[in-house]
Amino acid sequence: MDLLPAQSAEALYRRVYRSLRAAILSGEWPAGRRLPSSRELAREWGVARNTVIEAVELLMVEGYLVARPASGTFVAPSLAPEHPRGALSQTEDQHPPLHLSGWAERALAAEPAREAELHFEFDFRPGQVPTDIFPSEAWAQALSARSRDLQRGGYGDELGPLETREALVAYLRRERGVQATPDMLMLTSGSQGSLDALARVFLEPGRHVAVEDPGYLGARRVFEAAGAHIHAVPVDEDGLMPEALPSEATLLYVTPAHQFPTGAILPAERRMRILEWARRTGAWVIEDDYNSEFRFGSRPLTALQGLSPHGVIYVGTFSKSLAPALRSGYLVAPARLVRTLARARALTDRQPPTLDALALAEFLQGGQYARHVRYARGLAEERAEALRAALERHLPSWRPRFSGAGLHLYVELPPELDEKEVRRRAGEAGVGVGIASEYALTPQPSAVLLAFAHLSPLRIGPGIERLARATR
Repeated sequence: MDLLPAQSAEALYRRVYRSLRAAILSGEWPAGRRLPSSRELAREWGVARNTVIEAVELLMVEGYLVARPASGTFVAPSLAPEHPRGALSQTEDQHPPLHLSGWAERALAAEPAREAELHFEFDFRPGQVPTDIFPSEAWAQALSARSRDLQRGGYGDELGPLETREALVAYLRRERGVQATPDMLMLTSGSQGSLDALARVFLEPGRHVAVEDPGYLGARRVFEAAGAHIHAVPVDEDGLMPEALPSEATLLYVTPAHQFPTGAILPAERRMRILEWARRTGAWVIEDDYNSEFRFGSRPLTALQGLSPHGVIYVGTFSKSLAPALRSGYLVAPARLVRTLARARALTDRQPPTLDALALAEFLQGGQYARHVRYARGLAEERAEALRAALERHLPSWRPRFSGAGLHLYVELPPELDEKEVRRRAGEAGVGVGIASEYALTPQPSAVLLAFAHLSPLRIGPGIERLARATR
């Protein structure tokens, strides 16, 4: 009997183990057969005897082999021929059918099949952030400083470390006007984790959710996966239109400070009408404040939650202001709801990474986060101005919506241009752009989305010039 071919980075005793197990499961060594001695096998395979002994002992622990005093080692009698060993050697196309749950069916239907990752010389597609300025040295120091705290043991608070929640509540109260106490804040793995937790607690097939149209796809897909009926609420230059809200809904998802993807800012009058609608219908409002830190020339807008702390669920993330790889976010809601969300989350994700949360507390308390945000905001403003100037110079007939905030621009196209054709021609020229219709449930005017914060001004100008040549 020969050894099976080695697998990558496989220990030699594992290779011997696999070879012996394969002989047993295939019936080559039937139940009750006596194994050759460890010396014989070692000599046959050219390995150390201890290597064979280690493999045999593992097979004995797992029940494939049994030892009989003064007789030797034998294949276990329980592995008799009536056990269908052929079923243990299925090929990939013989696996059991995928009986997907209703949730999985809906989730996969909502999420389009991913194409091969595209690479562009000039990539303006939305969703990209300026990770080149991530304060890696300061973050590493914060991780190192707080790693000793892990020696305390245990899982910790299901909402996340109290120290982090206290620091974050203080920051949100100061910078965003959020009305909260630490027991009203739950740390999550990002805004998507927050939305998933909310969908699991609030939604089921037959319930209704109102969303902005166009709006953030990540939220809509979470709600669709839960089986909710989606109401598309139109958006204009001032954001969501309250007069179009449905007569009933369990949740309303809204981005008031910087509507995604148009960049519209929801005025006070509409905010009040939305809150009155929520009070009247009994709906919860989810306020996604996804990139509020990036407001240029003035302080960030006050959160909608500050007007109704017991009716608005405030969702935030550090993916835009620090780095997507951190997977760090939070939600603020009434304490009773927060505890309910945390208890439900414990079935799938007990709590967010503690060490990252403690490092974040260090960042917030020491002022490093505020300093980083100021620097990142100034850089994004410089790059937004470079994009504005490049569009004015090379594509003067295109109509960008400048809201003085965010990480991308929503740009309406001239009537003669089709957004999908623009994307195709731009892509062929090595320029990546987003299109508005991908975020909409109903027909919208042709528009493209141009991200800028991750690109240097030296790249933005030539990229827009190339885009202009490609779309003439």
